[in-house]
Amino acid sequence: MITGLAIVFQFTASSTAQATEIPAPLSIGDFYPIDDKKARLGQLLFYDPILSGNRNISCGTCHSPDFGTSDGLPLGIGEGGEGVGPTRTAGREDDRIKKRIPRNASALWNLGAREIDVLFHDGRLSKSDVYENGFDSPAEEWLPPGLDNILAAQALFPMTAQFEMAGNPRENQVAGAAHDRIDNVWPILAKRVRIIPEYGRLFVEAFDDVDTSPDVAINHIVNALAEFMNFEWQSFDSRYDAYTAGNLTALSDSEKHGLKLFFGEARCASCHSGKLFSDQKFHALALPHFGPGRTRPFDPYVRDVGRMGESDRLEDAYRFRTPQLRNIELTGPFGHNGAYATLEGIVRHHLDPTTSWSNWRPEQVDLPAVPWLASVDFVALQDRRERQRLKSKIDIQAIQLSDPEVADLVAFLKALTGTDSVKGRLGKPNTVPSGLAID
Repeated sequence: MITGLAIVFQFTASSTAQATEIPAPLSIGDFYPIDDKKARLGQLLFYDPILSGNRNISCGTCHSPDFGTSDGLPLGIGEGGEGVGPTRTAGREDDRIKKRIPRNASALWNLGAREIDVLFHDGRLSKSDVYENGFDSPAEEWLPPGLDNILAAQALFPMTAQFEMAGNPRENQVAGAAHDRIDNVWPILAKRVRIIPEYGRLFVEAFDDVDTSPDVAINHIVNALAEFMNFEWQSFDSRYDAYTAGNLTALSDSEKHGLKLFFGEARCASCHSGKLFSDQKFHALALPHFGPGRTRPFDPYVRDVGRMGESDRLEDAYRFRTPQLRNIELTGPFGHNGAYATLEGIVRHHLDPTTSWSNWRPEQVDLPAVPWLASVDFVALQDRRERQRLKSKIDIQAIQLSDPEVADLVAFLKALTGTDSVKGRLGKPNTVPSGLAID
């Protein structure tokens, strides 16, 4: 293994002074340890619509293993929609959606890694003691205690979001609670789960501090969900991993050249660095804006200012978190709003953001048909001043690569796709204890 790595390091650094060192291999030791009983309980909860306000959508609806743990859509269709993946529709009559999900559904690969300290496109959840509970989050001081890690904390928030899982005000008790105060949602959902006899039994078996089903609280639920996600979607068995472990035939010549470009001339690794291929930081790429955006309450118009919406710092405007790249091939469309349908498209945007921005057209994004929202889908893109502001914030420099070099770079990115790991470990259950239908 040491010999193989040395050869790879020499290979990537040989032609350019800008070359970045290949990171050490990702391994099981980089993840939080896993409890099998909690993971199996989390599997059921992940696919059970019981955690949504109207009992009609689960975590697995928008993070489906059939679509790379995302949903295959640029902007998702949340509570009120029907189906899974690119064929998901916007619902009917009174149940139809009122708004698209503002951003692309993030993939779940390797989110149980210990090094991750910030989550969501805008980083609105991070490890911090600003509220003396271990996290800086939308729940602020009302975050429930007893969370095992940041992945467990992350699982709390889709349940409280109106257009993701909670539903609209006056539709159900959960939605009403969410519009009162965020932490009022979680006791309602915990009670829903613990009064189901099978869930009560499983929690008693899995958690040392749960003696009877009434002891089940929201922290137990999200800790189980995190355990499942950590176990199910660890992925570090790609052909790239085999190559860095010493199998120099694992990559084709094109992929090897793409690797050389990635860590060298193309400067991809300046942001997509480390074992997870992300620096966990925020960068502005001038991706074209469409859809509702994650607009702040005091913004006078529709837009998405990214990290600035959380930090309130002008220098953070239009910056978004660097995505991790393992299994990136499976997780399209690409970008924080799914602006590009193909890997080649998003790669070319990175190489020349200004030109790509200027040439981008709404026809390039395949938004699911929602006729009652069509008139506002591209409002921000048509706003001359907002276009100029977004275009003026670019953190990366243009790089010239030939078409064959772009093809090699894309080939390397596809070599980051896992082999057996992409199938998951537990898969979808056939049934869930609530008796509700699995998407």
